Amino acid sequence: MKHILDKLQERRDSAQLGGGKKRIDAQHGRGKLTARERIELLLDHGSFEEFDMFVQHRCTDFGMDEGEKISGDGVVTGWGTVNGRPIFVFAKDFTVFGGSLSETHAQKITKLQDMALKNRSPIIGLFDAGGARIQEGVAALGGYGEVFQRNVLASGVIPQISVIMGPCAGGDVYSPAMTDFIFMVRDTSYMFVTGPDVVKTVTNEIVTAEELGGASVHTTKSSIADKAYDNDVEALLQMRRLLDFLPSSNSDELPEWPSFDDSERIDHSLDTLIPDNPNKPYDIKELILKVVDESDFFEIQETHAKNIVVGFGRIEGRTVGFVANQPMVLAGVLDIDASKKAARFVRFCDCFNIPIVTFVDVPGFLPGTAQEYGGLIKHGAKLLFAYAEATVPKVTLITRKAFGGAYDVMASKHLRGDVNYAWPTAQIAVMGAKGAVEIIFRSEIGDPQKIAQRTKSYEDRFLSPFVAAERGYIDEVIMPSATRKRIARALALLRHKQLENPWKKHDNIPL
Repeated sequence: MKHILDKLQERRDSAQLGGGKKRIDAQHGRGKLTARERIELLLDHGSFEEFDMFVQHRCTDFGMDEGEKISGDGVVTGWGTVNGRPIFVFAKDFTVFGGSLSETHAQKITKLQDMALKNRSPIIGLFDAGGARIQEGVAALGGYGEVFQRNVLASGVIPQISVIMGPCAGGDVYSPAMTDFIFMVRDTSYMFVTGPDVVKTVTNEIVTAEELGGASVHTTKSSIADKAYDNDVEALLQMRRLLDFLPSSNSDELPEWPSFDDSERIDHSLDTLIPDNPNKPYDIKELILKVVDESDFFEIQETHAKNIVVGFGRIEGRTVGFVANQPMVLAGVLDIDASKKAARFVRFCDCFNIPIVTFVDVPGFLPGTAQEYGGLIKHGAKLLFAYAEATVPKVTLITRKAFGGAYDVMASKHLRGDVNYAWPTAQIAVMGAKGAVEIIFRSEIGDPQKIAQRTKSYEDRFLSPFVAAERGYIDEVIMPSATRKRIARALALLRHKQLENPWKKHDNIPL
C-alpha cells in the first residue's frame, strides 16, 4: 500500500511543479507569482480543493504526441473559501505551454463554471496566458466558445470576476469581457484582441504591448478594466475585500458583517460641505466616506469617467452600491463615459439585489458636437434605462444641482425612486437661473437691471428643493449632518421591498 501512496505523492508533486523549476524562476523573474501561489493568496489558508490535477492534452498534431505532457495542461482549477464563503477559482499557468488554451484546458474551466452555477457561488478567473494553443486549431476555438456560452448563462446569476495578471490576448480577452469585473496588474498585464506584431503588419502602426493594451490604457481610455494594482499580492488581497461586499448569487442574502459604526451618527462637518458659491466644486467622495460604515468604500473604475463615482460601501453592515456625481470633475456633468460607467454599475447592483444610494449634483448633460456625434442620446438613455428598470431599494439624495433631464435620469422619484431626499442647498430646475432668464425674458436682455431682478426671482422660485417637495417629488428636505442616519433608516425600511417588472424574455436596453 505504501508504494501506491508514494506514487500518488510523486504524481502530485510533479503536477504541482507545473512547467518545472526553470520556468517558475522565470515567472518570478518577471515579478509574477505562479498560478498556485496566486490561488493560495486569494483563498483562506489551506482551503483550496483542486480538481483535474492530472488532466493532460490529447493533441497528436504537429508533434504534440511526441512532446512532453504536463499534468494540469496549463490551468489550475478548484474551489476554496474567502472568509469562510465558498468560491470557485481557475488560474492560468503560464509555465505550462504559456497558459495557452487547449481542448482539455477548456474542459477543465467549463467543468468549474458548471459547478459554480449549480452551487450558486462566485467564480474568479486569474488570467496569464498566450491565447489559443495553435497546434489544436479548431478544437481550441471550440473550447473558447464553450467557455463564452457559460459566461453568458452565469451572468446575473453568480458574480464573475476576472483578474488579468499577465498577457491576455485573442480569445482569452472575450471571456473576461463578459464577466462582471476586470482587474489588472500594472506593468505585467495587458489585454488586446490582436498583438503589436499583427497591428504593425495590418495597419503599419508601431505600438508596444503596454501602449496597446496595458493597465493604464484599459483603466482610463477604454474602460475595459475596473481597477489596476501595483503587483499580484495587492490585486489578490483586494479581490478578497471585494468578495466580502458581494452576495454569492442572485438568490442569496447580502453578506452582513459586524459594524462598530453607529448608524445614528451625526456628522456636523457635512453642514458646511457645500460651498456658498454655487459654481465652486467640492469632493463628493467626502460625503460617501462620511456616510458608509467605518469609511470603507471600494471604488470601481476610479480613473475612468471621473465625473461620476461608483462603488460599494456598507451601512449597518450590509452592502450598498453608491452612484454619485463628482463636482470636482467637469462640474459633475453627465457625458457618454459617465453614463455608460454608471449604467453598468446600476445593472450589476440590480442583478444581485444590492440597494442603490445615489448622490446627485448634476448641472445636466455635456453639450457639444463630440458628445452628440458619439451618441450621447443613446448612452445617456442607458443610465436612464438602468435606473428605471432596477427593482432594488433606491435611495436618492440631491445635494446641490439637479438640472434638466439629468435630474430625471439620476434615480428621481419618477423612475420609481423609493426615498428621495434633498439638502436645503438643493437646486432643482430645468436649467440654471441665468440661462433660463435669458430664454424666458429674451426681450429684456438689453436691460441688465431687469435681468438681474428676473434672475433673483427665478432663483427664489425654482433654485430650491421646496417646489419639488411641494409636489411630492422629494420626500423630505433633511439636514446634511443627519444624512447617514436618514439613509440608514430608509434602507432599513426598504429591506423587504417587493417589486416586479412585467414578464419579458429580456429587455432591449439601448446598447
